[in-house]
This record gives sequence, structure tokens and C-alpha cells, in this order.
Amino acid sequence: MRANVMEIIQVTDKATVDEFHKLPYKIYKNDKNWVPPLRMMIEDMFDPKKNARLEKGNARRWVLRKSGETIGRIAAFHDPAYSISYDQPTGCIGFFECINDQGAAEKLFDTARKWLKSEGMEAMDGPVNFGENFFHWGLLAEGYVQQGFGMQYHPPYYRSLFENYGFQTYYEQYSYHLDITSPDLPQRFWKIAAWVAKKPDYEFVPFSYKNQEKFIFDFIEIHKQAWGKHDNYKEIDPQDLRNLLAESKFILDEEFIWYVYHKKQPIAFFMMIPDLNQIVRYLRNGKMNLWNILKFIILKKMRIISRCRVLVMGVVPKFQNLGIESGIFYKLKEVLTRKIWYNEMELSWVGDFNPKMIALFNSVGSKQAKTHLTLRYLFDRDKPFKRAPIIGEA
Repeated sequence: MRANVMEIIQVTDKATVDEFHKLPYKIYKNDKNWVPPLRMMIEDMFDPKKNARLEKGNARRWVLRKSGETIGRIAAFHDPAYSISYDQPTGCIGFFECINDQGAAEKLFDTARKWLKSEGMEAMDGPVNFGENFFHWGLLAEGYVQQGFGMQYHPPYYRSLFENYGFQTYYEQYSYHLDITSPDLPQRFWKIAAWVAKKPDYEFVPFSYKNQEKFIFDFIEIHKQAWGKHDNYKEIDPQDLRNLLAESKFILDEEFIWYVYHKKQPIAFFMMIPDLNQIVRYLRNGKMNLWNILKFIILKKMRIISRCRVLVMGVVPKFQNLGIESGIFYKLKEVLTRKIWYNEMELSWVGDFNPKMIALFNSVGSKQAKTHLTLRYLFDRDKPFKRAPIIGEA
């Protein structure tokens, strides 16, 4: 009887870290759509030297065993920038993986909940990450295809595991796809975009690592003005951006990151990356060892990446509804016309709380392709549940 007891083990050493990373290969072994995330990117989130959120926040992770076999894993984390943004102190869970067993899932959720409660939290969101929402954010609910780099992929049964425990959808996340080569793209949009991109007093400037400090603080200012009044807003630590840029230097294309200035003042920002999953799928174990680094470099030079993924775009309120976003898309179209190996753009993700951005993605000619869910569990089961408020509504 004892052999069937489930045992929760905190990840604290090299062996359990390795166990934590090996489990997904068992879960997805027969799923051709799954691409393993880069192990170093996940580990960096739990490294105090690389994740500034650990200065004021905290994190734990666990693996679940049954009869000596690893059957689940989960991480829990919180930091003040996130937790104080809501009606109740809210922590997070992420990197959840589990066999199709409700009892096992509940053991993982219970462990995370109890720890978060001991840390002063009153709710938990998930599955998300311990950093910016560009990567590893949301539960896949529609669009079971190979995901773009940084987008989460899950088996369909995960949704039942979460909802049967009591998680509810806090907001939906939509990803749109745009066929860059399509002759059917709306010409009216692109004509307006060309006019906006050439208006006087406006500058459209690509990012450069040479001036990254200026661009980092310009981004923070734009982000604060564009999202600061929304319930979903989280203050950005400049060190988070420095770390992201340093870790991503080998994958970023400076011409995929754009800023817009009006009379030298930053008013808009756009960031897109190549879809590295088209290469990562060929790398063994998600580790960036010497062999995989060499393979990565060779495949990148072969230009097998044909997709790019939009991570974030924002315009300060004073300049919204003036077509600034369309001007950015015009500049990008010029770049992609030169880089002919790209043929598809993924715009991901936009929350259902942001109807203006959804309208923009539709106007470009893109089509909704995937849906992820950010779920919330309130520890007080009698407290009324509220969805994320719509941007622009009181």
C-alpha cells in the first residue's frame, strides 16, 4: 500500500532540478507539436543573480513522485510588484506538468497554495512565470499546434485539471497569425500606415544595443503610461530588461524592435523576435551545450526560421487612435520585404481586456489562431470572483 503513496519533494539540488526538467519529456513523448523550452531560460528565473524579482519576492518548486516515478511538477512564486496589484495579495504558479490524474494535480496545487498562503498570499494565478508575461504565460485552450518561441503548449486535459480544482478564467489571451506574403492584405490599412510613418515631428527608430540604456528607460516610460492605469499593470524593473536583452542577444534582431518619438519624446514601442522554436525543436534536451550551440548557429545561418513573433506593443494614451501602430507595421513590412525568408508573423498575445489591440490585429489582416487562459484561484472560496476589467472601462 505504501508504494502507491504520492510524495512531494522540494527542488533543492542538482538531482531534483534535473528531475524537474526531465518530466515534460515523458508527458509529451508522443506529441509532435511540443517543443522543449530552453532549460537555461527556466533556470534563470530561479537564480537570484539573474532574476531581480527574487530580491523582494520568493519562489519554490516541487516534483511529485508515486512508486518512485516522477508524475508531476509545479513552481510557486510571488513578488510585491505583482501581488499588490489586485483586490487581494496574489501569488502565482507555473511550470506545471502532470500526468492525467486529478489526484496528482490536486496534490501539486495544494502544495503551492499552502506555501503561498504561508507567504501572505490570498489567491494564485497560473500557469504563468516568475517574470514578464512575454514568455511561459497562460494555459493553452485552443490551437494545438507547434507554438511560437516562449508560448506555452499543454495537453488538452490540463484545462480540466485546473478547473476541477476550482481555478477560473481571469482573462483569455489571443494569438493572431499574419501571412506576410498574402496578396489579400487590406490595402487601405497599408496606405494609411505609409502616410503615418512619414508624418512630420514623428521618428520611427529601430533599437540598438549600443544605446540600450536609453531604450530601456524609454520602454519603461511608454509601458507605464500605456498600461499604468490597468488592473493588469505590473511595474517593470530595468534590471529585468537588462537581463532579458543580455540573455537574448544571440536571438534578437535589432530591426525587429522599434520605438516611436514625437518631438524627441518616446510615445510607442514594439518588439518582435524570430520564432526560435523552428530551430529549438532540433536541439536535444533543450540544453545549450557546445553541440547544441553549434547546431543552433548552423541552422540559423541556413535561415530555416520563417516565422517571427510579436511580443509587446504599446502606445501612450495621448497618441492612441492616431495610427501610430500602423506606422510601426509599415516599417516592419519594409524590413521583412528585405528578409524574404520570413513569411509569417504571429501577434501574441493580446488579452480579451484589450479590445483596441484586438481591433488593430484584425485591421492588419491577421487571423485569430490560438487561445491561452490566465486562471485564478481565490483561497477564500466564498469571495466573489471577478474577471480582469476591460481597458478603458471604469
